[in-house]
Order: sequence, then structure tokens, then C-alpha cells
Amino acid sequence: MGKKLLAGVLGGIAFFLWSFIAHDVLPLGTTGIKNVPNENAMLGAMKASIPDPGLYFFPALDIPPNATRAQQSAAMEARMQKIAGGPSGFLVYHPSWNFSFGKALATELGTNILQVLLAVFLLGQTSLTSFAARWRFLTVAGVLAAISTNISYWNWYGFPGNYTLAYICTIAMGFVVAGLVAAAIVKPGAAATGRAAGA
Repeated sequence: MGKKLLAGVLGGIAFFLWSFIAHDVLPLGTTGIKNVPNENAMLGAMKASIPDPGLYFFPALDIPPNATRAQQSAAMEARMQKIAGGPSGFLVYHPSWNFSFGKALATELGTNILQVLLAVFLLGQTSLTSFAARWRFLTVAGVLAAISTNISYWNWYGFPGNYTLAYICTIAMGFVVAGLVAAAIVKPGAAATGRAAGA
């Protein structure tokens, strides 16, 4: 258990350092992101019309309470027509935000460590005996994590394709790096080795 914990912590730190490189040294962190033209005018309009923080989806899907299936279908069709005519989007909005960079970094590091710990836990349920096999297992776990939300956001919400690919690459490569560290630390137990030998 001690080695698994160490593998998760050190692997998570390696993941975090890779993320820093991806965002601050390489262009992966800004791929697909653009500045808004006429930002001041748009921000003024947003402050005047959107008082509450939240996750906004537009154009709205206007389905009345207790709507019948036919009414739901009609509302969906109306929204699709609005989307075809544009504009449409997905907005995370804060009228004001006391953002703490230090807290965000700590949260990101904690998340990376937890991700790797969970992957190491899964690795511990296997009987993989070679370093390469353990590394491949953790890498595949990373690819699974990378596509689990990013593809859905591209598919359903229209996130830019280059943004989606950049973030899939960032997360998957994070597990590649973390996997090298964790696979070197986590060794198969005696029971796992015995199962592999008897296979």
C-alpha cells in the first residue's frame, strides 16, 4: 500500500509538471481559444442582462412544464432552427469572481494525484509483471480519461476540434509521464507473480 501511495503522489506530481509545460511552454493550453472582439461592449451588455453566475446554454430550449412528447419535439425543432440561423453557444459566466491562482494550482495538483492514485489502484488489481505492461495499462487509463468528456463536449456543445485534440493530448500525455513514474514504483505482489507464473 505504501508503494502504491508513493506511486500515486509522485505520478500525480509528474502529471502536474507536464500540465505546466503543456500550458506555459507549449501552445496546447491556448489552442482553439480566441479573444472576443469588442470585448468591452459585450461585457457591458452581459453585466446588464445576466445578473447570476451559472452555466448558460443558448439559444434556450423552451420546454413548458408538463410538456407532452409532441411539445418537447416541437421545442427541440424550434431550437435547432435557431441554432442553424445562429448564434449559439455554451457560456460559463461569473458577474464577479474572487479567483485564487494558488488555490487553483493546489486543486489541480490534488486532482492529478487523485487521478493517478485511482489508476494505480486499478493497476494493483492486475497481475502485470513487466514495467512495459504496467506503463501501457496506465497509459490506456489516461486515454480513457482524456476522451471521456472532451469528445462529448465537442460532439454536443460544439467545442472547437483543435481545442478538443489539444486537451485530449494534454491529459493522455499526462498519464504517459505519470505512468512512467508509477510503473517504476509499483511492482507486482507475490500473489500476482504466482498467478502469472501459473498462467
